[in-house]
Amino acid sequence: MPHLHVNSFKKIDFPSHEGNITFDFLAKNIKHTEEQLIAVDIEGTEFFLLSIEEEGRSLLKADKLSRPSSTYLVHQALLSYAKLSKMDVLASNVVDGKPNMHLDNITALKDIEYFASNFPTDKEVHIEIGFGSGRHILHQAKNNPDILFIGIEIHRPSIEQVLKQISIHKLDNLLILDYDARLFLEQVPSNIVGKIYVHFPVPWDKKPHRRVISKKFLDESTRVLKVGGQLELRTDSENYYAFSYETFISRTKVKLQINKNQDIAIVSKYEDRWRKMEKNIYDITMINDEQSEPLHVSDSFDFSDISATPETLANLNGVIKKFDDGFIHIERVYNVENKNMMVFRISMGSFDRPEHLYAILDGEQTRYFPKSPLRSSANLAAHKILNEMLHG
Repeated sequence: MPHLHVNSFKKIDFPSHEGNITFDFLAKNIKHTEEQLIAVDIEGTEFFLLSIEEEGRSLLKADKLSRPSSTYLVHQALLSYAKLSKMDVLASNVVDGKPNMHLDNITALKDIEYFASNFPTDKEVHIEIGFGSGRHILHQAKNNPDILFIGIEIHRPSIEQVLKQISIHKLDNLLILDYDARLFLEQVPSNIVGKIYVHFPVPWDKKPHRRVISKKFLDESTRVLKVGGQLELRTDSENYYAFSYETFISRTKVKLQINKNQDIAIVSKYEDRWRKMEKNIYDITMINDEQSEPLHVSDSFDFSDISATPETLANLNGVIKKFDDGFIHIERVYNVENKNMMVFRISMGSFDRPEHLYAILDGEQTRYFPKSPLRSSANLAAHKILNEMLHG
């Protein structure tokens, strides 16, 4: 992750501008004063930089919850803040380069709101979760121009590499999303997906709750798959295969195909490596034969006016409230210097698929940052409780 180590962190006047970059405000953690957030806006892309005081020096980096997909924007924000503040940089992995020419004006990279507000339905959809180097999804998109492919990945270098290939090959049927795939599926209309690829997911042997394959994931996959559509799991992990098989077979009704060491048209660099090591490759394919009800989620993420006092709001730091299908957790509270503003760092939604983001409380105006949560039933329920908490 791009970062700077500096002799000591220095504040600037807020708001301040450097070229097309605006630094809006500084927010201090009320419990851990060594931690501060700096709000950045680069031509409408909003995120936080995070400053942490360490022994003998300070660290400045992108906040992981809000950082944008473009590492170039992060580099520019870090360098600009260092320049404005005149901090003494001790160590850095930040480069003052230029944006990748292939990523200029790219239209393939979408945010979650694009899919949540108007999901494209004019073509059959195929989804790949965790596309890595992109070999498989690029091959599929090139050879199936009448199908819309959606690739989901959270690894920034992989995203930029695939976007570059999309630009080079002028592919107009491949969209990229940097988001949690488990949450994304809740935004997909029912009965429109032909295939879902989950190839070589992280096994998460020590944290099985983080695995993509779960009962809820299979429920959502069944809903979005058209009749005859398929969910393909491919893994080199015997533990993941065994866990996944048990999860699949626990369904009341399921149609499966099991294969071992089957050849496919294109393989990832990881599969090349596993084959050279003579590891076994396992496939589980679930074939959907159910017509599902249409997707329907109502309500909104609007906030009502805040009536709680600043002291009451500060006391929400660390508070957790649970409900039947999920929770809301105010992880950290920040005060904004010289303004009637606070920032909440929040986890919310379902227990196995929580969403992590911020809420900015600016007088009578409250908003989520850098964007609203997904419109899921668990998130909406958590939002309702948060609204109540802001009224004391």
